[in-house]
Amino acid sequence: MKLLIEIPSWLGDAVMATPAINNIANYYNEPEIILIGSFVSIETLKNNPKVTETHILEKKYMNLYKLANKLGEFDVYFSFRSSFRAKLFKFLISSKNKYQFNKYKYRNLHQVEKYNDFVNDSLNIDFPAGQLRIHTKHSKKNKSKKILGINPGAAYGTARRWYPEELAKVATALSSKYDILIFGGTGEKDIAADIEKFLIAKGITNYKNLAGNTIQELINRISILDLFITGDSGPMHLAASFQIPTVAIFGPTNDNETSQWMNDNSVVVKKNLDCQPCMKRTCPLKHHNCMKLIKAQEVIDSIPRVFQVSSLKKP
Repeated sequence: MKLLIEIPSWLGDAVMATPAINNIANYYNEPEIILIGSFVSIETLKNNPKVTETHILEKKYMNLYKLANKLGEFDVYFSFRSSFRAKLFKFLISSKNKYQFNKYKYRNLHQVEKYNDFVNDSLNIDFPAGQLRIHTKHSKKNKSKKILGINPGAAYGTARRWYPEELAKVATALSSKYDILIFGGTGEKDIAADIEKFLIAKGITNYKNLAGNTIQELINRISILDLFITGDSGPMHLAASFQIPTVAIFGPTNDNETSQWMNDNSVVVKKNLDCQPCMKRTCPLKHHNCMKLIKAQEVIDSIPRVFQVSSLKKP
């Protein structure tokens, strides 16, 4: 059985699709699974042992036609995307059965459940959505000190970003207990540099600035964290896949739909303003109070709850 799966483009969405992808793999008898997607999403999922082949989807429409011809025929095609490009690629691909996610059909659910319901409806099954699964070839090394990760970025838009000076205050307060890793994408190096400057000014030296590192390095580093402070972002979902204790800071987005999935070691910090969630990339009211009003001490005070939630759920 030869399957072609177009995975979501965003890092976080790709991670949240992993329970549904795993259910597809379990439904078919030893399928040959080929993944296609963006560079970021393919890098994130390529180490799945059930995946036999990966291809990066380029943006030019002519390249879609060339890739469809190159890939040949399939028994089943799934697309977790609903854009015009995704619909065009579905038309171009040769497959006996084709299924495509419809974002307007699945509402008021966690994104993991939306993807999983799509697969269940397509195959007429009722498989539950399990845990997020990200595979890494990185082996955990012995650590002399616990590691705190801080992530100031969110690729979707600036409205999701908490302020670097507040993140730096959290890192400073915890620096005696944790070594610090600063994360960020290639477009977030300036924010990470601002945090670094703040730490240097406070005399903090036990940190590393990893902004701009590769996806594999991001996955490897997050997998060994002891605590993670982050906004609603792809790295937040990576941390959930490794069950990393996490404080997730939410502003314009809906934590009922995109909070960490099945991570008992997680708490959400948010303000519950009347304008939340607006789901905008930038603040339409120009004040950004959903993030601006969250201060470092509030996040620091929430950290004990991360570990309390985990201990309460243990038998």
